[in-house]
Amino acid sequence: MEDRHDQEEIYSQRIKAGKRTYFFDVKATRGQDYYLTITESKRRLRDDDTFSYEKHKIFLYKEDFLKFVDALQDAVDYVRDELLTPEEVAELDRPRPAYDSENRDGNYNRAENGTSNGNSTY
Repeated sequence: MEDRHDQEEIYSQRIKAGKRTYFFDVKATRGQDYYLTITESKRRLRDDDTFSYEKHKIFLYKEDFLKFVDALQDAVDYVRDELLTPEEVAELDRPRPAYDSENRDGNYNRAENGTSNGNSTY
């Protein structure tokens, strides 16, 4: 297995979601084989009043991208169609500010709010 420092990060997007932050990072091996890491990060308070980050990571390889997206969409559709109330579905469907694709800090911003540099430190 390759050393972690030999992996080239090609793309990164951060999504803040309440107490959690999700990172979507596209990376390449030295052989230019592409894969995606999805990381969930949660800030935790330690007993000594300092903070640590609890992380869970999924490695998704290019040959599995379509199967993963299909299964994720099926699961989301099931929750929406079978488990949520009409009010909950309406809340999910309510209009939100357009996502600025240049703004990769995970926030939904309108153009007048500017953009960030896309750095994702976690």
